[in-house]
Amino acid sequence: MRKGFQHAEGTFRVVPVTRTAPAAARTIAPIKASRTTRPVQRGLVLATIYAGGIAVLGLWWKDTTAVHSLGDILTNAGRISGLLAAYGFVVLVGLMARLPPLERGVGADRLARWHAMGGRYVITLVTFHVLFITWGYAVTAHQSVTKQAVTFLSSYPDILTATIAFFLLLLIAAISARTARRKVSYEAWYYVHLLTYASIALAFSHQLADGASFIDNQAARIFWTLMYAVVAGLILWYRFVTPLRMFARHRFTVMGVREETSGVVSVYISGRDLDKTRAEPGQFFRWRFLSKELFWGSHPYSLSAMPRPDMLRITVKARGHHSGSMAHLRPGTKVIAEGPYGAFTPSLSGRRVLMIAGGVGITPIRAMFAALPQRMSEGVTLIYRASHPREIVFRQELDAIAANRNATLHYIIGSRAELGYDPFASGEIGALVPGLHRYEAYVCGPNGMTEAAVESLRALGVKRRHIHHETFDF
Repeated sequence: MRKGFQHAEGTFRVVPVTRTAPAAARTIAPIKASRTTRPVQRGLVLATIYAGGIAVLGLWWKDTTAVHSLGDILTNAGRISGLLAAYGFVVLVGLMARLPPLERGVGADRLARWHAMGGRYVITLVTFHVLFITWGYAVTAHQSVTKQAVTFLSSYPDILTATIAFFLLLLIAAISARTARRKVSYEAWYYVHLLTYASIALAFSHQLADGASFIDNQAARIFWTLMYAVVAGLILWYRFVTPLRMFARHRFTVMGVREETSGVVSVYISGRDLDKTRAEPGQFFRWRFLSKELFWGSHPYSLSAMPRPDMLRITVKARGHHSGSMAHLRPGTKVIAEGPYGAFTPSLSGRRVLMIAGGVGITPIRAMFAALPQRMSEGVTLIYRASHPREIVFRQELDAIAANRNATLHYIIGSRAELGYDPFASGEIGALVPGLHRYEAYVCGPNGMTEAAVESLRALGVKRRHIHHETFDF
């Protein structure tokens, strides 16, 4: 059975697994012009993080007596690295707590990059802490490092659990390394990553029991405990309570599934008062489909059409077990959704707009393309890159949107060898879109393509603040 769903952007032809429900005609209006304050928000977040780091150093300084010997130097290096690492864990978890001000002001993509970079620093600091503390105590006690390590494990409170936490962190670091991530599925990476919470819990008590800054400082102990408790509360609220509240309010339900091209499907999701989610084109939700195969995982998928009060659409490429199972969703399947997240949304400032998409990166770009107001006639250009014609998603929809808005639409199809040139070299982009310094650019696709496009745009005079990009790597 086939049904057409009327939408502000046109008619969607949906092929359901078994049946579909009718859609209402109301739509959400296109975006309006606005001024972005995201660079200021990003700077404020970073300034807050750095200020916290300085306060942690102040805590060390307050409780530090004179440093004279090599043992003192090594021990205090261990203390500093330990305190900064413990603070770093709070920052890392806070960045991933899915706080709406951070997700919408900074953007999930950028937060993930900060989290990954910060994770490398924190693991390094923890390693330095273990090495320097053990070495420093060994020098002061005039004994071997091995004997001092045994003394720690046998005589100091909660060191054993902290040691277990340390080795868990090393495992997480190994799985999170770029070379390892390419070889593991998203699901495996995600569940190993959850061990971070276990390692933080195992290591926390030893901070208060053995840390020189806390043993005789009750105020510091209370503040440090509250800092961890607040972040734990944010995780509980935004990652568990909020999704359940959203489900109770909006009743997300699968309407139908449509195959867009080989390995790519669109899922249509109905609900109540979806306009009150305040979802914007380009944003994404984290979706948990309550089916036998998919209920265990929550995955991020972008909206691929302008949101409407009674329906949302996401489009997914099969890249693993979870995304590959989306094609088999049945209408009526209940869905728990978290969001909307992401700052990859169009913000009109009077400039022309260039959108660049690669492969399934067209998903948020397609929603943004349709959301631009018609008054921007001849001021919008979309470049869609694919290796093969069968990889083009939404071609009919994109053609219709471009015709309706008098926008310029370029399909660049084929490998570099087949094309005979690099389509994202600065000269090629500059020839395709003259006057790029007047454009606001939005780029979404594989990491390599995104990096190449951003580099070329910068070389052509587009300022960094006018380039917005998002990648799909985890």
